[in-house]
Amino acid sequence: MGRDANDPSAAMSALERQRRGLLAGFGASALLTLFPRITAAAGGADTRFLLVLLRGGLDGLHLLPPYAEPAYATLRRDGAVADPIRIDGLFGLHPAMQQSAAMYRAGQLLPLVAVAPPYRQRSHFDAQDCLENGTATPNGARDGWLGRCVRAMPSESALAVAAVMPLAMRGSDRASNWWPPLPRPVDPQLLQQLQPLYAADARLSETFERSAASAGMQRDGKGAFALPEAMRVAAQRMGAADGPRIGFVEDSGWDSHRNQAPQLQRKLAELDQGLAAARDGFGALWPRTVVAVVTEFGRTAALNGTEGTDHGTGGMALLCGGAVRGGRIGGDWPGLGPSQLNEGRDLRATTDLRAVFKSVLSEHLGLAEAAVESRVFPDSRALPPLRSWRRA
Repeated sequence: MGRDANDPSAAMSALERQRRGLLAGFGASALLTLFPRITAAAGGADTRFLLVLLRGGLDGLHLLPPYAEPAYATLRRDGAVADPIRIDGLFGLHPAMQQSAAMYRAGQLLPLVAVAPPYRQRSHFDAQDCLENGTATPNGARDGWLGRCVRAMPSESALAVAAVMPLAMRGSDRASNWWPPLPRPVDPQLLQQLQPLYAADARLSETFERSAASAGMQRDGKGAFALPEAMRVAAQRMGAADGPRIGFVEDSGWDSHRNQAPQLQRKLAELDQGLAAARDGFGALWPRTVVAVVTEFGRTAALNGTEGTDHGTGGMALLCGGAVRGGRIGGDWPGLGPSQLNEGRDLRATTDLRAVFKSVLSEHLGLAEAAVESRVFPDSRALPPLRSWRRA
């Protein structure tokens, strides 16, 4: 499923290319069955699971650039991530992900490549509905897979840090939502777009920076954004002795059609701070915690004419936490060559996100696999859970 964290090669060796060719031949379903099963008993009653949904379609190739693949630089041109944090011989993390890179080196972060819900089109709304309802179609269910999970666990509760109850959590009266006081009087994306207009004038630039700071873009020289605060609050509440075992946090602003480099620099810094805030918020429960960071789809492999990317299919996900066996890359990487791309434009999805979720529910939360397949993810029996991600 992945390579060792200490891979000394700076580029793909012949052996690595051969390995990837074999994986492509097996296909995603075969890949996921190559690893030994971990019984549901490995999950305990004191474990925690937090789902973080990044709405808008995160560009996974910007979060986790495959710097050693020649096609990457060709597709991204000047928009390729400069100086990524190299975490193995092929992939690096975006430079804004410094704390996440430290978690990777500590074996607590597992990036998953080429993942997506079963939906393979390019509508935000349909893709998010499919991801949240846990079925193969956008209108496959009126409730959500996390809500159905809570309903299948009679003594458990769940918390969504969201202004309204998200679809993913609907379906159980033991799931609640709470929205912390996170005032954002000015949309930070608007501030980001306005910044270049003021930068050329020293007096206006200073005034703009003060206004941006008061609007919440910065505080005391440190990030003080909604996503880190929401993740901290969720983790603290879930980390309490009687706290909910299941949590949900959402964040918007990941649609990057134009000038995506500064936008994603800011957004990825927020995500990095959020993961660190969650780790600190869970405290003593961090070793028994899994945080899954997902998005509804990926972006086009090549930049468009406005230095952004358009809606794609295959994306990236992160599993993070003390219960994760990280420090390596997970999933089946299909490559970025012209014949390897989906429809000649997108990273091809090789892993269904439901395979990740099914494994987390059974192996980490201890929900019986029969209940996962019949009640939480109906009609998914043919989809094997993703294995070998959990720390023994």
